[in-house]
Amino acid sequence: MDLLDAYGGEHSGSGSEGEAPIKLNINVSAAPPVDTRGLVMYDDKAVSASELRKLQDPTARKVMYNLPYKDMHAPIAGPAHPFQKDGLAAGSRNHFSGHVEDTGLNPFHFDDQYNSFHAKNYGHAPGSQALIGKGLEAAGRNNDAETQLGIKRRKTTAEKKAEAEQKAMQCSALDPSQPFTLSQRQPWAAKVAEVSELTEQQKEYLAKLEEEKAEKASASEVKGPTTIWHGKEKSDYQGRSWLAGPKDKRSESDYCYLPKKWVHTWSGHTKGVNAIRFFPKTAHLLLSAGMDGKVKIWDVYGSKKCMRTYLGHSKGVRDAVFSNDGSRFVSTGYDKNIHVWDTETGKVIRTFNTGKVYYCVTLHPDDAKQNVLMAGCGDKKIYQFDIDTGDTVQEYNYHLGPVNSVTFVDQGQRFVTTSDDKSIRMWEYGIPVQIRYIADPSLHSCPVVTSSPNNDYLLMQSMDNQVISYACKDKFKLLKNKTFKGHNTAGYACQVNFSPDRRYVMSGDSEGRCFFWEWSKPQRIVRTIKAHDGVCIGCAWNPMESSKVATCGWDGLIKYWD
Repeated sequence: MDLLDAYGGEHSGSGSEGEAPIKLNINVSAAPPVDTRGLVMYDDKAVSASELRKLQDPTARKVMYNLPYKDMHAPIAGPAHPFQKDGLAAGSRNHFSGHVEDTGLNPFHFDDQYNSFHAKNYGHAPGSQALIGKGLEAAGRNNDAETQLGIKRRKTTAEKKAEAEQKAMQCSALDPSQPFTLSQRQPWAAKVAEVSELTEQQKEYLAKLEEEKAEKASASEVKGPTTIWHGKEKSDYQGRSWLAGPKDKRSESDYCYLPKKWVHTWSGHTKGVNAIRFFPKTAHLLLSAGMDGKVKIWDVYGSKKCMRTYLGHSKGVRDAVFSNDGSRFVSTGYDKNIHVWDTETGKVIRTFNTGKVYYCVTLHPDDAKQNVLMAGCGDKKIYQFDIDTGDTVQEYNYHLGPVNSVTFVDQGQRFVTTSDDKSIRMWEYGIPVQIRYIADPSLHSCPVVTSSPNNDYLLMQSMDNQVISYACKDKFKLLKNKTFKGHNTAGYACQVNFSPDRRYVMSGDSEGRCFFWEWSKPQRIVRTIKAHDGVCIGCAWNPMESSKVATCGWDGLIKYWD
């Protein structure tokens, strides 16, 4: 450095003024050039991208280069870190006791092996049928040992062949010339049947069970129709039958009034009541047909109690009607039977059964033809029976569905029928050919039809929530201005009826109400009564007491209104 300073001094002194000093370049590196392409600074060091991938921390939140897709999804590899709780420290360990792999195993077999190993200390070896474990030596049955659930090892081919030969020998015919042992031919011969004798207490218990079975069998046997009398006396002090009406009872008025209050309830049916009918002319008795298979008759004017119960149907009673004098009535039920009853004694006069369900029954209105019974059947026919002889006189077969109603008009010379086929047909009595057929696209099924007191009009309960009217005196035609609406009867065969003076029309309702309309003003509902909790299926006006009405419903009650 001294030489350099001296050299600089001499050169500066000897030079002319204005000349710049000479500078030496001593910062030139003597190292060869290095290619820095592909290098990345990582922790103040230049590292190649391939090395950086190896050094990359899998838990890092910041990546210093663009990772390829395969590297992003590559599994973590490398030795486990002794002080790191996650990541590589776990290695292939996924359980606190080691590594657990998923495999498909039936739960039954898993439970079998688990319980066998813990209970008997042996089980099936994995991948083979051999049983292993310390418990085999204690059990002393290595080959025939069972698991906890009773699963034995599979038998070998030789064992199966030996068993098949043994069974074949036991099933073959016996050859006396060949030697055999009894156990070979009859494996059960060595077993002695152990039969213990019953004690006295056990014998008494078995005898009691046999008696109970016999009683149940006798109770379930089909018995004939019977009757139960509930009244006090069957005749009064003058010898008159209980069926005779009161002589002092007269019609209160020819003018009918709407009922206002609930005055009485008849309860005795265990199920719903399908129909009610007043006794002809005097109306001192009320007939009811119940879904419990019973027909009951009730007193109306006196004690208002049940007088007699008629037991003859094994299923619900569909309909019941009186004869003109009330001495007999006809009932039909879902047990496919029609019974003709003697009202006074309760005896069955005649029974009709064709194997089909009858939905309605009607007697001829002529007093001289009270032996003629018309029945609408579920097989699309109307049957005409003779009660006196029990014969089927005529069949009327034109309907396309079950027949719901049969109503006589024109003094019994013709009758009108309705069906589920949504048609109305008129017939000449005794001639199985229809004389009038009414079917309209707007016409609905009419399951209930009622005639007016003077037989000039017919009321039909239509399934579109309205009551339609037909004139049947001179010409059978629809009265369009006599349609009664406002109630809800869709799906229910609610009974519709006239008042005795034909001033009012009444009908039941699916919501338990009873509706009243004026015949002259069909659009006007004059009164509505909430009669029953369930469906109000039937209603009838007392012909003697002009302001009293009876209703029945599926709640099992019959109510009387004044």
